[in-house]
Amino acid sequence: MPSPSTRPRAFSTTPTSITSAIGALLEPAVAIAVFLAVTLILSQPIVRQDVVLALFVVALTFPGRNRFWDRPLNAAVDIAFSWLSLLAILALCGWATDSFGLFDPAVLAWWALLTPALLWIVTYAGRQVLRRHAARPEYRRRAIVVGAGAAGARVAQALRAHSGNGVDLAGYFDDRQDDRVHEQARGQVLGRLADAAGYVRAHGVHHVYITLPLGSQPRIVELMEALQDTTASIYYVPDVFGISIIQGRLQDIHGVPVVCLCDTPFTGSHLLMKRASDIVLASAILLLIWPLMLAIAIGVRLSSPGPVIFRQRRNGLDGDEIVVWKFRSMRTQDDGPVVQQATRGDPRITPFGAFLRRTSLDELPQFINVLQGRMSIVGPRPHAVAHNEEYRRLIKAYMVRHKVRPGITGWAQIHGHRGETDTLDKMQARVEYDLSYLRNWSLLMDLQIIARTIKLVFFDRKAY
Repeated sequence: MPSPSTRPRAFSTTPTSITSAIGALLEPAVAIAVFLAVTLILSQPIVRQDVVLALFVVALTFPGRNRFWDRPLNAAVDIAFSWLSLLAILALCGWATDSFGLFDPAVLAWWALLTPALLWIVTYAGRQVLRRHAARPEYRRRAIVVGAGAAGARVAQALRAHSGNGVDLAGYFDDRQDDRVHEQARGQVLGRLADAAGYVRAHGVHHVYITLPLGSQPRIVELMEALQDTTASIYYVPDVFGISIIQGRLQDIHGVPVVCLCDTPFTGSHLLMKRASDIVLASAILLLIWPLMLAIAIGVRLSSPGPVIFRQRRNGLDGDEIVVWKFRSMRTQDDGPVVQQATRGDPRITPFGAFLRRTSLDELPQFINVLQGRMSIVGPRPHAVAHNEEYRRLIKAYMVRHKVRPGITGWAQIHGHRGETDTLDKMQARVEYDLSYLRNWSLLMDLQIIARTIKLVFFDRKAY
C-alpha cells in the first residue's frame, strides 16, 4: 500500500521570513506583471475585464508556494502543473460566462506561455542567490538541541535536511548518558544541561532548541535563566509527536499563546477559496452533464420499480447528519441502524445499477449536494450513519475526518480505497488517507485529485 503522504506537515508555519513573504507574493505578482506587459507590448488597452482577470488570478494564486529551496526540476514540474491547473479553471470560467471574446487571443497565448517560464527563471535565480548567501561563513548560524530524546532527534533531522537555510547543528545537551539517549543522538552529546549556556557563550551559538518534556519544568526554568545571559534565540519544541496532528499551528488568544493540535484546514481565506471553487466547478459540471443525468434517470426508472434518487443519511461537516443523493442502483434502500455494504455480485444491485456503480455515474446527483453546501467536490467520502457509529469505536481518530465537508471523490479513492471495506484494515487505510488530506490540503491538491479521478472513471472498473 502506498504511503498516504510522502511528506506530512505537522505544524503550519507563518510566513514571517523575507523569503517566505516573497514566495507568497511571487506567483501572483509574476502572473499579473506578464499579463500587463504583454497587453501593453501588443498595443492593447488595459480595460475593466483585464482588471477583473488580474484580481481573479490573485485570488487563485495567493499565497504562492515558496519554491526557492526546491530542486530546479521539481520546481519546474510544480510550476507547470500549477499553471496548467489555473489555466483550466480560467478556461472553464470563460466558457461558462461566454467571456473569451472580451480578451485578445494573442495576449492570452503569450501570457500562457511566458508566465511559467519567467516564474521558473525568477525562482531559480532566487534559489541561487539564497544558496550563495547561506554558504558564506559570516551568514552561517550555529544551533544546539537541548534534550536528546525523540523530539530532539526530529528537530536535528529537520535542521540537517535543510542545511541550505544556513543553520549548522553543533550537537545535543542532555543529562542522560549516551546509552539512554535517542539512537540518532548517540556520540553527539556535547555536555550536560548545566554546560549549555557556557557552550553557547563560548562558541557563538545563535539558536537553542529546547525539547525537554513538560515534566522537566524546573530544569527548563533554570536553563532559560542561564540562557538569557546569552544572545541566542531560544525555541521550545513541545513533544507532541506521539499524537496525530491535523493542521497544527500556533495561535494567540488575547495575548495567551496556545498550540492548536487538531483543526480544519478550511478557515479564513482557505474556506472562501474552497467554497468558491466548489460552486464554480459544480455549476459548470452540472451544465455539462444534465443531458446525461436525464438519460440515467430514465434508465433507472425503466430498469426497476422505485424512486430514481436514493437518499441516505450520512455524517457531514462536524459530524452533523446530512442527506446524500445518488442514482438508485439497488432494489432495496437501506438507511436504518444497520446498513449492509454492497459486495461483488450483490443480488440487490440491478443490472443497470451495476453499470452505474462500475462507472461511478450513480454519484452524479451529489454535485447538487455540493451546491446545497452539504458536500464538497473533494473530501473524505461520507459513510452511512450506521457505519460511522460502528467504526468510530474501532479506529483511532476516525471522526476527525468530519472536520471538513465530505466529498464526491477524495485522496483515499484515487489511491485505490474505494468500494467495499469488508475488513477493518481496509477502513483503517481509507481513514489514514483522509487524515493525510486534512494535513496537506491545498487547492492544487484538490485539482490533482479531480484530474486523477477523471482518469479512474474512464480506465478503472473496480467499484461495485
